[in-house]
Amino acid sequence: MLKMMTFFQGLPGQQTVPGVLDFPRSSQKLPSTSEGESETSMSEASSEDLVPPLEAKAAPESNKDQLTKQKKKRPKGLANMFSVFTKGRKKGQPSSAQPEGEPESQPESSRPLPTVEELKAALERGRLEAAGPLLALERELQAAAARGGESAEELVRRQSKVEALYALLRDQVLGLLRRPLDVAPERLRQALAVLAEQEREDRRAAEAEAAGPGASGPGASALVSARPRRWLQLWRREVAQAAEERLCARPAAGAEGRSEAERVFLHMGRTMKEDLEAVVERLKPLFPADVDVVAAYAESYHEHFAAQLAAMAQFELSERDTYMLLVWVQNLYPNDIINSPKLAGELQRVRLGSLLPPRQIRLLEATFLSNEVASVRELMARALQLESQRWAQDVAPQRLDGHCHSELAIDIIQIISQGQAKAESITLELGVQIKHVLLLELAAFLRSYQRAFDDFLERCRQLRNYRGNVIANINNCLSLRTSMEQKWQNPQDLPGHLLDPLSELKSRGFDTLLQRLFGDLKPLFKKFTQTRWAAPEQTLEEILSTVADRLPEFSELLDCFREELVEVVHLHLVKEYITRLSKRSLVLKTVEQQQQLAGHILANGDAIQRFCAQNGSSATWLHHALPKLAEIIRLQDPSAIKIEVATYATWYPDFSKGHLSAILAIKGNLSSGDVRSIRSILDVSMGTHQSSKPLFSLIKVG
Repeated sequence: MLKMMTFFQGLPGQQTVPGVLDFPRSSQKLPSTSEGESETSMSEASSEDLVPPLEAKAAPESNKDQLTKQKKKRPKGLANMFSVFTKGRKKGQPSSAQPEGEPESQPESSRPLPTVEELKAALERGRLEAAGPLLALERELQAAAARGGESAEELVRRQSKVEALYALLRDQVLGLLRRPLDVAPERLRQALAVLAEQEREDRRAAEAEAAGPGASGPGASALVSARPRRWLQLWRREVAQAAEERLCARPAAGAEGRSEAERVFLHMGRTMKEDLEAVVERLKPLFPADVDVVAAYAESYHEHFAAQLAAMAQFELSERDTYMLLVWVQNLYPNDIINSPKLAGELQRVRLGSLLPPRQIRLLEATFLSNEVASVRELMARALQLESQRWAQDVAPQRLDGHCHSELAIDIIQIISQGQAKAESITLELGVQIKHVLLLELAAFLRSYQRAFDDFLERCRQLRNYRGNVIANINNCLSLRTSMEQKWQNPQDLPGHLLDPLSELKSRGFDTLLQRLFGDLKPLFKKFTQTRWAAPEQTLEEILSTVADRLPEFSELLDCFREELVEVVHLHLVKEYITRLSKRSLVLKTVEQQQQLAGHILANGDAIQRFCAQNGSSATWLHHALPKLAEIIRLQDPSAIKIEVATYATWYPDFSKGHLSAILAIKGNLSSGDVRSIRSILDVSMGTHQSSKPLFSLIKVG
């Protein structure tokens, strides 16, 4: 199966985009409430605009100077001001709102809030501690609106300044969260605490609104509803934008041989995996659990990855891109990204799902199967064409370990195996589907192969390398047959017709190789009848000597085929011997003559059996062919002959009455009645041995 890491590492020159999660800041400005107006108002208004006017209302006109002195005595340092909100905290704890739990109590009335200018300056310097005083100002503004007594214009002016400060705070917080790996852990925790505080305040505002308009007070209608601010949603939007920017970045120069689509998806897969690993290892420990930073990033990357694939799938894809798309959707993405060792525990919980819907996947798989089968068919036809050209051009076959060798079988097996391997690299189920189709294609190819070989046998007899190429093609049959049997789950269930072309090719090849030998043996076998079996031992010795002289011609066959060829020779020797016995040219009327012939047949049968076994024949089913005939000729009692004939018919069920009559004709002392009685035993079926093969059906009797 293709593996993703192998896929990644196999790209020389492909480097990871530097700075995992080093997201560029968006050029779009985050939405805010009247930001321009707020900035202007903030610069024009006095610092007392957002300070609760409780003391001013309580003091008479004559005490204005005293009030002014009190205001001048107010501490100006933000550190002193923020100490109100950090009172009771442990050293090192973020001074903004707590990450979890309820916000801290309001500042004591004796400790006035910072001015707008002070908060603005602090936020511009990135002092997130200002989030606490800003929230207090927002709440005081709401309280003032609820109490009434201030004009709507004054409330709106004060609210615009609060919103302008919140816009600054929001940009600071989201700016830090936009590049979280570039931020110091404590700083990141501080930003996350502010984010969590704002989410809690959003919930509190929603609960207050649900309580009814009367709960807000008479002046609340003058304020524009600023909550929920939904900063968490804005952060998630930033994450989605960052994922898009990371995945859409131009991939590094691709390795030679890869298509543009392959390089793009390789870049996206690698980037997503490396970025999510960084999120799990470095960001998850810092983010609150309820933010679920892993899910936020994983879902954003997944959605963009899926969108890219969906867009690509809308076009007419090449064969290569169809395969690549399926490999990513069905194998690399789920196995090497989602279920990778560092991410599996987190992403299985998120349940991202498939990159494409099931229906679209099925359509792509059907297209892939059609493309792959057509490609396999074309490649096999081209391989056969090239091989046939080599035969016709009298190119000598290669020699491998002393045997004639052809690359055709290897080429065909590789073509089939690569087609199945491609399907299995997508899913094992698709591999099962294509296996049966490819076996049918292989069977069709073998029929074409057989026809091309038959044409070669007929047309190229005079070529110098004719016999070598015949042997090479016979040797091909072993690899092809083994490949088909291995690919079939149960070789016993392999339909016979799929292997028939190979059996026919091998048989035709054997016939061609043995044609000259059998031609040389024909006049030698005729000597048996020409001499009226006067010296059968000498004749058989001459026959076996001729065979022994020719066997080295077949040494370049693979061992298994050489043994099969010797079996063919073994069958030929037995068949021709019986044929000569069945010529009805020999009639022996005395018992002595019949016993003498039976002894010759028994000795000749033993010699044939021993010679062929020594040269590799395993045709044990022929062991009884000549000895049993010798026994039929030797016996004189008709009943005993009938028993022997019945036994013989179980070994060779194609032993017919015609063959029996030809053998009984040798026994000149049998009456016609005895012959009829003995023949009748073949009318009764005695069963057959499982090892029986055609023998007498190959022998014609007159």
